[in-house]
Amino acid sequence: MREAGLVSRSIPGEKLLYQLFNTVGETLPSMALARQGAALAKGRSRALVQRAAESAAGALAELVQPMAALLFDEHRAAGRAVVLATTTPFDLVKPLADLLGLDDVVATRYGVNADGTYDGTLDGPFVWSAGKLAAVRDWAERNGIDLAASFAYSDSVYDTPLLAAVGTPIVVNPDPRMRLMAAARRWPVLDLSGASEGSTMARIPVVNVEIQRLALSFTHPLFFPYAKFHISGTEHIPASGPAIIVGNHRSYFDPAALALAIARTDRTVRFLGKKEVFDAPVVGQIAAAMGGIRVERGTGSDAPLQAAADALERGDLVALMPQGTIPRGRAFYDTMLKGRWGAARLAALSKAPVIPVGLWGTEKVWPRSARVPNVLNVVTPPSVSVTVGAPVTLAYRSADADTKRIMKAIMALLPPESRVAHDPTEAEIALAMPPGKKGDGSNEDRRRPGTD
Repeated sequence: MREAGLVSRSIPGEKLLYQLFNTVGETLPSMALARQGAALAKGRSRALVQRAAESAAGALAELVQPMAALLFDEHRAAGRAVVLATTTPFDLVKPLADLLGLDDVVATRYGVNADGTYDGTLDGPFVWSAGKLAAVRDWAERNGIDLAASFAYSDSVYDTPLLAAVGTPIVVNPDPRMRLMAAARRWPVLDLSGASEGSTMARIPVVNVEIQRLALSFTHPLFFPYAKFHISGTEHIPASGPAIIVGNHRSYFDPAALALAIARTDRTVRFLGKKEVFDAPVVGQIAAAMGGIRVERGTGSDAPLQAAADALERGDLVALMPQGTIPRGRAFYDTMLKGRWGAARLAALSKAPVIPVGLWGTEKVWPRSARVPNVLNVVTPPSVSVTVGAPVTLAYRSADADTKRIMKAIMALLPPESRVAHDPTEAEIALAMPPGKKGDGSNEDRRRPGTD
């Protein structure tokens, strides 16, 4: 546009803006600036802009990553239309799409006056994030395309709505936040540069140290203003080598609280938990992105235990809640914690040290009776304590005896009030029951045999 005489000066901070974009991808400030593009273009000649775009198309085409052409050919051979959906103004990107032989373009369009100049308005939606999804849905409806049978590719976390709407979402050369999203949602990741093992095949992302560290960077008290944390004893977590982190279970918020403590050690961790934890909002994505090992209870499968043992053999941390589930109703207020044998079996198998953690107050952030955490309580957030203890001494002769040792060590880290017998009120019992469930949890012992 400068060469065409359409832009005469640089935007203040332009170099820094592009450097930021190249490092982290799209940001809200950059998109807010892009949204103002129509107003900034007011009075400019549409023909001159189109001419500038045509002159740049060849250079841009040379920058398209090598494996993209193979993807285009694959979809064309299958009879699929190949369409570019982009926030970039239509007039700037259409010549590139034509040069690449694409079938259509869904892009932001600017209003045009009768004299061929831009009028400073948008002609249709700003094609970005949810707006891009809406524009693509409109295009698909007009062209008889079923999104459930379609593919979508993107590198930007802001395209999550679009990728979630199609049958086959694929992440390409992702920005850091999209890499985290891909891990959380188990979306395939494709490197269009051809650098990944020389293959164009999409691969299911295996959670690695890089992704886990990225997840840990988002695991900071600043991201949870609706809770006030008191974390202590993290020096007991080994600086290197395998360890099994075990904590009591009071809330679906427990994995987030545990992750905050582990994040202080600059180590990564694999969470072992039942599927309900991974399906839960907020903490589910954290657990999945940090290498969560999903447990389908009731299947009798030892696969999760073996996956955890493999992680320990590699020197990883593994975290789990020996109780297996949050105690219901009256059982929630028991002074004696009952655990399943999984942690003890894993310790006997791996000989990794078992590090106990006492969690308290997480149920104030997210009671068992609620479907989501109370994220609005930022004025007087409840206190949450996370206390890490010294390794538990185990005998490795009896899973039942070692489980009792583990649970005793966890109980010793809880505040004194946890050891005082308490007859809960009906309201307190209701808070400790799952949403929509009736009763007082009196069948808890039968529901949780404790031997798996």
